[in-house]
Amino acid sequence: MKKWLIPVGIIVALIAIIAFWSIGIKNTALQHSQAVNKEWGNVQTAYQRRNDLIGNLVNTVKGAADFEKGTLTAVIEARAKATSVTIDPSNVTPEQLKEFNQAQSGVSSSLSRLLVSVEQYPTLKANENFLKLQDELASTENQILTARTRFNESVQVYNGYVLKIPNNWFLSEYKEKPYFEASTGADKPVEVKF
Repeated sequence: MKKWLIPVGIIVALIAIIAFWSIGIKNTALQHSQAVNKEWGNVQTAYQRRNDLIGNLVNTVKGAADFEKGTLTAVIEARAKATSVTIDPSNVTPEQLKEFNQAQSGVSSSLSRLLVSVEQYPTLKANENFLKLQDELASTENQILTARTRFNESVQVYNGYVLKIPNNWFLSEYKEKPYFEASTGADKPVEVKF
C-alpha cells in the first residue's frame, strides 16, 4: 500500500510547484502591467499640465497685445483636439498611441508658432507673467520628455517579461504594449510662417 503513495506524493508535489510557479509568473506580469499604467498616467499628467499652462499663456497674450487671432485660434484648437484623445493604457494599441501623439504634436507645433510670433511684440516679451509662463512651459516640455521616456522603459520591462519563454505560455491574456514613438517629421525643425 505504501508503494503507490510515493509516486502520488511526487506528482502532487510537482503539480503544486508548477501551480505556484505559474501564479508567480502571472503576479509579476500584473505588477509590470500596473507599472506601465502608472507611467502612462504620468505622461497624461505632464500633457495636462501643458494644456493648463497653454490656456493661461493664451489669455496673457490676448491681454497684453492685439495679437494675431489666427495664431491664437490654432493653439486653442490644437489644445482642444489633444484633450479629446484618450487612451486606456491596459488596452492601448499602436494606432491609438499614434493618434494621441499626432494630437500632441499639433499642440507643440502651434505653440511653437505662437512663441516665435511673440518676438514681434516687445511689450509682451517684457511681461513678467508671460515670461513666467514661458519658463513653466519649457519645464513642462522637459517633464513630458521624462514621462514619455519612463513610459517606454516600463513598456520595455513589461514586454520583455510577457514575451519571453516560458512566461508567454502562461500569459496569453497579456499582450505586447506599444512604445511611445516620435511623430512623423519630428526630426525636422518646425517651420514657422507668418
